Amino acid sequence: MKRVQNKVALVTGGAAGIGESIARLLANEGAVVFVTDILDKSGESLAKSIGEKACYYHLDVTQENEWKDIINLIKRQVGKLDILVNNAGIIGLTSDFGPQDPEHVSLESWHRIHAVNLDGVFLGCKYAIPLMKEGGGAIVNISSRSGIVGVPGAAAYASSKAAVRNHTKTVALYCANQGYNIRCNSILPATILTPLWNPMLGSTPEARQKMIEKIEQDIPLKKMGEPMDVAYAALYLASDESKYVTGTELIVDGGILAGSTAAPRSQSK
Repeated sequence: MKRVQNKVALVTGGAAGIGESIARLLANEGAVVFVTDILDKSGESLAKSIGEKACYYHLDVTQENEWKDIINLIKRQVGKLDILVNNAGIIGLTSDFGPQDPEHVSLESWHRIHAVNLDGVFLGCKYAIPLMKEGGGAIVNISSRSGIVGVPGAAAYASSKAAVRNHTKTVALYCANQGYNIRCNSILPATILTPLWNPMLGSTPEARQKMIEKIEQDIPLKKMGEPMDVAYAALYLASDESKYVTGTELIVDGGILAGSTAAPRSQSK
């Protein structure tokens, strides 16, 4: 038996990166996957490559009416929703966002990043709960290790991901208190090599490789993660294997949050 056989899943930000890997893995493990994104060409290509287990729909997670539409569409087409993965997110390190440190970040940029990263998760949970509460379900929110530690150069991103981590716990407790069989957990990835890293890695292959090697020096496992590393965590939290897990977070960071780069080291003899 596949791990999410006959379940129905909705994945936001599913056209690339972590979302793409989650969509592929859930479909491979037996789920029918509604892939959503604003990158329509990539999303349609992905759904086509997955085959009959996947379909693509445009969804801007900041727009409440679009959330209502996709949930109503799923209700009409298949009558249930077992898994929601709130994955859509932005960091804001491209030039059109401007500076992201606490002193210089613009209010417009702050609001824009929170709209995608936080409002999108809030709306996803809000509209998934009514469709899930009869048959039960699992909500998986993608937070970040930046939701635990400060990030001087990405203030809005860190703030939004901390809020996602906390809202996950609120949703989990609310659903438990209401007697809904809905679990809600978050995943906190770090240093996962996805397109979101491109602005930080340099414009040439040589510069990119040099920066990756520099980053990997500070990771206990000495390598950057792959999107599939996060996808397997999402699969576990979405499946019945985690039926007694709610309101918690699963850190996927190669050991970064286990300690500190400033930790004392033993002296060689």
